[in-house]
Amino acid sequence: MGLRVSDTIPPLKAQALVPGGKFEDLDLTRYRGKWLVVFFYPLDFTFVCPTEIRGFNQHYEEFKRLGAEVVAVSTDSVFSHKAWCEQGGLGPIKFPMIGDTNHAISEGFGVLLPEKGIALRGTFIIDPNGVIKSAVVNDLPVGRSVDETLRTLQAFQTGKLTACEWKPGQEPIKV
Repeated sequence: MGLRVSDTIPPLKAQALVPGGKFEDLDLTRYRGKWLVVFFYPLDFTFVCPTEIRGFNQHYEEFKRLGAEVVAVSTDSVFSHKAWCEQGGLGPIKFPMIGDTNHAISEGFGVLLPEKGIALRGTFIIDPNGVIKSAVVNDLPVGRSVDETLRTLQAFQTGKLTACEWKPGQEPIKV
């Protein structure tokens, strides 16, 4: 079944490629006290995935200004991530990229396609207490919207009710 909205994430440890091209053991609970956006993608060296990773990379400073961290996860190894960044044309990435080779994190979040051994395109917004506030999962061929992830994050950060199509700067719903 996997984690759901309103669940608290447990300790989830894996090796990650971190900015600067180094490898590091990473536990998602290290981000407690901050907002966290975890996004899963299927595979390195593909067609839709680099558009999403570049999108999160281009908007990374906006996430930081909102007090949020970003972490990418795929079932490829950190060595594949590094090769993709350095020799495959992806370029430098500003956030960690987890190599979920044992599939534990993808399975834990309920995005693993076990018959293919890859993750769906899942995006999870996690609050500073480690509670999942939003989960959006797309099938393989359709990329996600980083702008919508930013909007949703900001809506949750208001702590109030926000209407359909709410945008930052608009008033929340008054009750």
